[in-house]
Amino acid sequence: MKKQFAVIGLGRFGSSVVTTLYSMGYQVLAIDADEDRVRDIVQHSTRAVAADATDETVLKSLAMRNFDVVIVGIGGDIQASIMITLMLKEMEVPYVVAKAQSELHGKVLYRVGADRVVFPERDMGVRVAHNLISSNILEYIELSPDVGMIEIVAPANTVGKTLRELDLRNRYNINVIALKHGSDVNITPGGKDRIHKDNILVLLGLKEDLKRFEQQ
Repeated sequence: MKKQFAVIGLGRFGSSVVTTLYSMGYQVLAIDADEDRVRDIVQHSTRAVAADATDETVLKSLAMRNFDVVIVGIGGDIQASIMITLMLKEMEVPYVVAKAQSELHGKVLYRVGADRVVFPERDMGVRVAHNLISSNILEYIELSPDVGMIEIVAPANTVGKTLRELDLRNRYNINVIALKHGSDVNITPGGKDRIHKDNILVLLGLKEDLKRFEQQ
C-alpha cells in the first residue's frame, strides 16, 4: 500500500512537495490557513483544507495520526512550526519532516521530535518528495520542468548485472552518467561495467522515465 502524506504550510516549499507527490500518484492532504493558497493547490492534491494547524483540535479532526508522513512546511512562524511538530509527534504520527529557518531552529525541531529537518536553501521540495518515496534516492536535481537527475543506491535487481544487461537506455530511456563506489567515481561507465552492492547510480532522463525506474 502506498504511503499517505499530509503537508502543512503551502508556501513555495510546501506547494512543491504537494504537487510532486501528487503527480507521482500518491495521496496528499494539503493544509494552510490561507484560503487562496488552498484554492491554488486543489487541482494538485488529493484534498486541500483551509485550517489553522496550530489548533490541536483541528489536527485531530484531520486524523493526522493516520498519515505515514507529515511535512511541516510553515514559513516565517518559527513558534508555529515547533508547536505543530510537537503536537504531531504527541499524536504518534510515524514520520514528521519539518522545515527549518536556521540551524538553531532545526535543533529545536529535532528536540521536540522531528524525524527529519530540512533547510529550503539546501533541500528543494521536489528533492525531498522523491527522497520520501524512495529511501534509496540520495539526490534529486531538477534540470528543467521535464528533465531530472537522480543519485540512487543500486536497486537489488540491478546488482550483479552489467550496464549492457540492464539496458536502461532502451528499457527506460534513461542514461547512466556515472557510477559511484565509496570515494571512487566512474564518470565514463560502459556496457561492461558491473553493478555491485552499495554502488550509487547517477541517472539522467525525463522525469516520467526516472519515475518508472524508481517504482520498478
